[in-house]
Amino acid sequence: MMSWVPVIDVSAADAPERVAEACERVGFLTIVGHGVPAGVVDDAWSTARAFFDLPLADRMAVAMPYPGYPYGYSPLAGETLARSLGDDGGLMHAAPDLKQSFAIGPVDRPTHTITDPDEAFAWSDNLWPAALPSMQPAWETYFRALSDLAARLLSVMAEGLGLDRHYFNPLIDRHTSAMRALDYPPQGAVAAGQMGASAHTDYGTLTILLADPVERGLQVQDEVGVWHDAHPVPGSFVVNLGDAMARWTNDRWRSTMHRVLVPAGRRQSIAFFHNANWDAIIDCLPTCLSEGEAPRYPPIAAGPHLMQKFQSTVNPY
Repeated sequence: MMSWVPVIDVSAADAPERVAEACERVGFLTIVGHGVPAGVVDDAWSTARAFFDLPLADRMAVAMPYPGYPYGYSPLAGETLARSLGDDGGLMHAAPDLKQSFAIGPVDRPTHTITDPDEAFAWSDNLWPAALPSMQPAWETYFRALSDLAARLLSVMAEGLGLDRHYFNPLIDRHTSAMRALDYPPQGAVAAGQMGASAHTDYGTLTILLADPVERGLQVQDEVGVWHDAHPVPGSFVVNLGDAMARWTNDRWRSTMHRVLVPAGRRQSIAFFHNANWDAIIDCLPTCLSEGEAPRYPPIAAGPHLMQKFQSTVNPY
């Protein structure tokens, strides 16, 4: 089945041009030729599934210690992503998303001095389930592999924007990225308008999604509001831009609204949310401002922008 989201080999010579076109037209792309070993992907996927199959008591042993803690287990209905869009049309009262999740942050401790308590929060300790000792090494390996892939993608994107391919390197060398496995239960009693993941945009530079190859549900909204199903191909990742990249490009590239429908059967995914350095300034890129045009957004530090969005989505247990 054809997808509105284009499939691009990011190892090909024409990748910068094709990626740039997809980022401008869709804000989503499916990538192949990414170089992440299949065994690394499989280990992350299987340990995520094993975690969600643990007894609830074992999952709750690594529950986020309090609402708003960035990492650990979040039980069913622990989040409402639509709230990140602000109190528009009653979104602050939207039904909770029908999913459970497990999240981690950076797996290598920072080597720089941190003075901002909010940045220190982003480097909070990860929580690992004692009942599943294989999860930590599998996930740490996968996190590092996706960090490397994100850096390579940003090099391709820099070229597509007419910048030096190393332009983003000093802005992501202390990145506070996060990774989250999501488990969507089969459809049961669903409140009116309730979603597996309610409509939202992502917050950082880009997201790399390992999507369920069997149970679909991810939908992407086009510029006139029509929802399109995303159909990932085997061995691929689905990549979408976040709000930080849209601001960097003065909205030339899209941070696209997307959602996950409540599935008919069980659905799983793993999302790697790549962020810039906490103190990186998100300002209009020099190649994204035409003569006589003004930037649409004021400069903003990546960290505070991320924190504001994240905290708005949390539901109390």
